[in-house]
Amino acid sequence: MPPARRPRAVPQGRADSIRRMEPQLSHDVTDAVATVVVRNPAKRNAMTAAMWRALPPLLERLAADPGVRALVLTGADGTFCAGADISTLRGSPQEAQRLAVRAEEALAAFPKPTLAAVRGHCVGGGAQLAAACDLRFAEAGALFGVTPAKLGIVYPASSTRRLVSLVGPATAKYLLFSGELIDAERALRTGLADEVLPEGELDERVAQFARILVSRSQLTQAAAKEFADGRTDRDAHWAKQAGVAGDTEEGVAAFLERRAPRFTWSVTGAG
Repeated sequence: MPPARRPRAVPQGRADSIRRMEPQLSHDVTDAVATVVVRNPAKRNAMTAAMWRALPPLLERLAADPGVRALVLTGADGTFCAGADISTLRGSPQEAQRLAVRAEEALAAFPKPTLAAVRGHCVGGGAQLAAACDLRFAEAGALFGVTPAKLGIVYPASSTRRLVSLVGPATAKYLLFSGELIDAERALRTGLADEVLPEGELDERVAQFARILVSRSQLTQAAAKEFADGRTDRDAHWAKQAGVAGDTEEGVAAFLERRAPRFTWSVTGAG
């Protein structure tokens, strides 16, 4: 009987290449900025069910990390996210939508500033994720679309309200009724994008703005995020936090002394 063959070892470089081809969410934290990257190169970074499931616990860990003061969401290989992987809708479209909404709500509830860095296609579930971020910077040439009408899907009420709050009822209806894509310039005019950058300048601008975000008062940002998103029942909570945080005193002192402020209040330590 011939000896059993050992499985051939996969070279490290090839193994890394295979892992990069697998649908996944990757992330790193640099200089207090967490960057989450959507990767599914075979399908323009479409979100699989596993990726939708992975996003909420990943965001929970990053929210609890005191070393994270802002989050950037982007896509790999020149595109943001082409939506949900349509093959996942064959079995249970209701379950697929539930997973997407749960991920969207987790992103919207992230207690620190979030910024979508958009290039290429930002469509369907990709637009759903981008809309859940606080801000959206896009590269010229990016395309945005909300496409459930092409599949006969009822867009979730929460997602529809979020879209309307960004672009207004008329543009939301245009996007939802037609499923047509709009370019970055129209997205900017309608409020779906906050800045549009020339090709090749998106990463530099996002990094620059992220540095601004992490230098500012997290107390101000967290309270403003809640108020802007319509949660006004915690006014007393934020007044109390402002009284004990010390950020105001530090901000005024830094201004008078002509130096950069050193804000110390943190979402993770606020309780």
